[in-house]
Amino acid sequence: MLIAFETNPLQWPGMNVAFLFSFFLATFGALAVIPYMKRRPKGTPTSWGEAMLAATYVFGLMFIAFGVAPHQFIEHADKDLLWSKNNVIYGPGDIFKPEALGGSFPITMSYEAVRDIVVIVIHVYFFVLMCVLWAKWQKRGDAKPGTEVATSTFGRPLVKKG
Repeated sequence: MLIAFETNPLQWPGMNVAFLFSFFLATFGALAVIPYMKRRPKGTPTSWGEAMLAATYVFGLMFIAFGVAPHQFIEHADKDLLWSKNNVIYGPGDIFKPEALGGSFPITMSYEAVRDIVVIVIHVYFFVLMCVLWAKWQKRGDAKPGTEVATSTFGRPLVKKG
């Protein structure tokens, strides 16, 4: 007897290729700046072409991060997971069953609210990632103050005693 199992992880419940692709594309696209940041010294003049290419890259990256990825999650939650305002969260053992429906929880919360919270978390994730990368870009090449003392060719320190 042969038993077949579905092993394709993209067919598992809750998976959406469009959302996952846009999320990881935006994340890895943002992180792809790090190797370029390490190569480019601070203060290097930027040509017009480099500025236009960088502006187009950042615009596309932010379009995917703040537009496409959240939209794809909303579409996935609405169409595949059926998270709507009509679906109320009861929780395990009905601990979140609202008072309006005979439970003891004071808040009526729908799956649509959870969807919106997840979208906010996606936006905050990309906002923090972009801010961290911008800060690293601005501070690239800044020399940390060293504790080493300059020495002469004979190995003696070049410090005046005062």
